[in-house]
Amino acid sequence: MATPVSEVVGVADLETVRELAQQLRVDSVRSSTSAGSGHPTSSMSAADVMAVLLTRHLRYDWDTPDDPANDHLIFSKGHASPLIYSMFKAVGVVTDDELMTGYRRFGHRLQGHPTPVLPWVDVATGSLGQGLPDAVGVALAGKFLDKVPYRVWVVCGDSEMAEGSMWEALDKAAYYGLSNLIAIVDVNRLGQRGPTEFGWDMDAYARRVEAFGARAVVIDGHDLGAIDAALADAEDASRPTVILARTRKGEGFSEVADADGWHGKPLPEDMAARAIAELGGERNLRVRGPVPPADMARPAPAQKPAIKLPTYELGAKVATRRAYGQALAAVGAHTDVVALDAEVSNSTYAEDFAKAHPERFFEIFIAEQQLVAAAVGLSVRGYVPFASTFAAFFSRAYDFIRMAAISQVDIRLAGSHAGVEIGADGPSQMALEDLAMMRAVGGSTVLYPSDATSAAKLIEAMVGISGVSYMRTTRGAYPVLYGPDETFAPGGSKVLRSSDADTVTLIGAGVTLHHCLAAADVLAAEGVSARVIDLYSVKPVDTATLAEAARATGGRLVVAEDHYAEGGLGGAVLEGLAGVLRDGSVSLRLAHLAVGELPGSGTPDELLDFAGISTPHIVEAARGLLR
Repeated sequence: MATPVSEVVGVADLETVRELAQQLRVDSVRSSTSAGSGHPTSSMSAADVMAVLLTRHLRYDWDTPDDPANDHLIFSKGHASPLIYSMFKAVGVVTDDELMTGYRRFGHRLQGHPTPVLPWVDVATGSLGQGLPDAVGVALAGKFLDKVPYRVWVVCGDSEMAEGSMWEALDKAAYYGLSNLIAIVDVNRLGQRGPTEFGWDMDAYARRVEAFGARAVVIDGHDLGAIDAALADAEDASRPTVILARTRKGEGFSEVADADGWHGKPLPEDMAARAIAELGGERNLRVRGPVPPADMARPAPAQKPAIKLPTYELGAKVATRRAYGQALAAVGAHTDVVALDAEVSNSTYAEDFAKAHPERFFEIFIAEQQLVAAAVGLSVRGYVPFASTFAAFFSRAYDFIRMAAISQVDIRLAGSHAGVEIGADGPSQMALEDLAMMRAVGGSTVLYPSDATSAAKLIEAMVGISGVSYMRTTRGAYPVLYGPDETFAPGGSKVLRSSDADTVTLIGAGVTLHHCLAAADVLAAEGVSARVIDLYSVKPVDTATLAEAARATGGRLVVAEDHYAEGGLGGAVLEGLAGVLRDGSVSLRLAHLAVGELPGSGTPDELLDFAGISTPHIVEAARGLLR
């Protein structure tokens, strides 16, 4: 017989909250046992705090999850998904049947860790150390852009407090005075393989939180009154608040409470039955807590006037990183465009945007994980973020980029100072892996312009690109190749030299395109006609143009790239041609020139020659294919 539904609308009393907390524990046990996997004990420890938050402090219209006045709730400890899904059941947006039959099952939306396939989930979590950094971006939007007094609540695990990204987040939250950000750390003492770094040393956590400029509040995480008072107090704080809640993992069931060895393990059916009985049995309490006041301010619609991109004189030498900054400032005429940089804006030229639109520029300093996470959070609020740093340093933030794709957010990344072309700074500054890294991200777009015009046009295109997009820019200044009327779009390419007499195709992007053009001139003097392709879109790649060139030139292709051989232009070309190679319509003789040895310091010309990707090497590779 079904448990009768008991409904509570509005702010609940603490006795109702107590019942809800037990229901959340019971449902966390039931759902994980039914699925045969999950993290019930990690959910049970935070149930009291979440019951108080849900019924008394979280202002959220569950029927209108896209209301811009809603508070935000981010589960940084995403493995506690049984708890958040049980909360969704309690507010009536998920049924008990879905909770019991859809959790962690193929084809269902209640995935093992929360993702935005659910409209009440802002970002994907589960890779620890990411929810709080993402929340900083949401809070930045609330304070500086939306200017709406919603709060951003983040549920954190104590194990993930060992992640440096959590402290980057607190540091930047304090720097920007994000009093609308409230982190709740579930200090249950036990991690996956045993005790956490600090266990229940609440003073150690508090000292660290305060050292990073946030406000630390230590409470008993099972004392409903203390929880309620702390949450209420945090709402009126003048700086970010971190509530350190001392809890017991598996709270409510004596057989597993504060017992090691139960992390990530569902209770067997017999134990689950005993747990449910000890917790007081199944309940079907429906709650709807406070909602945003109807008269609360909402953000104004974005203004989108016509964009006037910079133009460049043919032949003038302009670095693509310079064009990035100028074009970014131009597209900033759209008031939903936001820029972030990692303390290198005078090198990436994001400073151009900062000067033109200072109210929408955020300096994240040397904290690349937080740089990407803030972009993710801003995207959650509907903004169009561009985040820039040296291309090599995005490798520090790769997990955040990967998770951004799982979150299905739209972020735009720009990496400057790519390849050995940067010269004397040496290999620590040379991005030689970034194309492979960004191409591997699910659904990503990877762009590599060779001149200022194409860079500017592609920045404008990136405004409307979904998912993770990346532009690779060059340090040095190179001649402008295209006039202002040329068009560029993801998935395209440009054929710069072409004739019916072509016998070999030279393919480059960025600096190597200019060397391909120079090589074509040398070959022409020898009576060899070479086709030259600007492969500015590395992903998606222009398969049709590549296949046509391969057919026209007897399958002779020279690919030159300022990148390691693995995963860059050469890989993109081969993957793009895979279909026509399989069906036999194209035969291929490929010469792939890429960086093969660890470079050092030197001039750009010395390093390009050392890497074997300069004009003479391209010429020799073409000759070799023609012999």
